[in-house]
Amino acid sequence: MIDLIDVSLKYDNQTTAIDDINFKVDDGEFVFIVGSSGAGKSSIIKLLLRERVANSGTVLVNGYNLNRIKKRKIPEFRRKLGVVFQDFRLIPTLNVFDNVAFSLRVTDASNRYIRSRVPYILNLMGLSNKAKRFPHEISGGEQQRVALARALVNDPPLIIADEPTGNIDPELSYEIVELLQGINECGTTIVMVTHEHELVRDFGGRIVNIEHGRVVFDGIVPAGGHYESK
Repeated sequence: MIDLIDVSLKYDNQTTAIDDINFKVDDGEFVFIVGSSGAGKSSIIKLLLRERVANSGTVLVNGYNLNRIKKRKIPEFRRKLGVVFQDFRLIPTLNVFDNVAFSLRVTDASNRYIRSRVPYILNLMGLSNKAKRFPHEISGGEQQRVALARALVNDPPLIIADEPTGNIDPELSYEIVELLQGINECGTTIVMVTHEHELVRDFGGRIVNIEHGRVVFDGIVPAGGHYESK
């Protein structure tokens, strides 16, 4: 599903963002990638979405070698991912239904399929009664659930959640992670990137801790447990 092999990334000012990291995510896993601001988490996301290309090493995602992928294939690659962002990135002029449907329309899905698939996903996210609302008419937690519904509607094998709890109330953060866990239990691979160590410790599971562009911990931690750098 994901395999980063001896990967390094430097920006134009020669700042090292990722320093020779290795980790693999298998089909069906739920993995937290944690680290403080500036640790390299955003750079990993950019590599996984092919927004940046590694200076060295190999980045494999969903069967694509992102070092060698042709530019014309990048949109196809991205359509097979579900991505959830911290700032939701909903289209303000579209209601909830159409925000979710947008992900299907760009793949030329039929109107008949959209009319059946979108209500199903909205119901799954507890948003059936919000379908006609616009983003500014719903809460931050609801907006994040819409973003999650949009990521899920194409039934992607992999969802990458980039700080999905960063702009919502702390109590709602647990709700979002529980929703992601439920999606994972149905077979979707989940990679959640976050700086919220306490939240991650409360849930437990596989945790990859990044510091200064390096993997300093990668292991399974029980709920309520602790993890330490190498």
